[in-house]
Amino acid sequence: MPDPIRIAVAGALGRMGRAAAAAVEARDGLELVARFDRPEAPQDGLTPIDAALGGCDVVIDFSTPAASTALAQLSAARGGPALVIGSTGFDEAQIAAITQAAQNIAIVRAGNFSLGVNTLLGLVAQAARALSADAYDIEVYEAHHRRKVDAPSGTALMLGEAAAQGRGQALSDVAVRGRDGITGARRTGDIGFSVVRGGGIVGDHSVIFAAEDEVLTLSHRAMDRGLFARGAVEAARWVAGRTPGAYDMMDVLGFKGGT
Repeated sequence: MPDPIRIAVAGALGRMGRAAAAAVEARDGLELVARFDRPEAPQDGLTPIDAALGGCDVVIDFSTPAASTALAQLSAARGGPALVIGSTGFDEAQIAAITQAAQNIAIVRAGNFSLGVNTLLGLVAQAARALSADAYDIEVYEAHHRRKVDAPSGTALMLGEAAAQGRGQALSDVAVRGRDGITGARRTGDIGFSVVRGGGIVGDHSVIFAAEDEVLTLSHRAMDRGLFARGAVEAARWVAGRTPGAYDMMDVLGFKGGT
């Protein structure tokens, strides 16, 4: 029988960290060998980060952009372990640092680990190709719990990217991430974002294609954040032993033609 894949969980005291640890323990072929969090957090039951990285094959990380970036740089300097990063809200410099780290280690980074959401990305791109910007306006709506600190969500931005790519555009050229006051008429081809924060909403996302005479809405609703943890676990199984590189869930699910 093959040895189990050894998994460590970063951000272990957070809601997603706890869900990831539970998902690892529930999955055959995996072993939860360490949990760690920021140094100033209570350390009962946690492992020092150096020991955690030295004793695992993959780290699942749902922490913060700054912590994930530092973790990627530290792991790359050591030559491993591989990483599965589910944090969102990165700036361009942090993304560049993680991409650089992926030259030395395998990293799966995704704004959402749901199979349904990643299928939705393909549908959005296909719809954007078929429905012209002259006739159909695109709006991305997302809603999350009151504790989420970044907006729009990483998933909303992924959906916006899919829509923009479907139309052969760069999202940075057409995104409208806030409206207030006298904004003037909508520009043809803009992709708008609307954000709701409140209560315990796990995650709702919709992409609206609005024409003068009809509206098409493609939607996904998360009912349990455990689905994201389970997706991250599948990503950890996939990335263990991979060659260095920057991967995402489309690679994990084989949508790019990989294995």
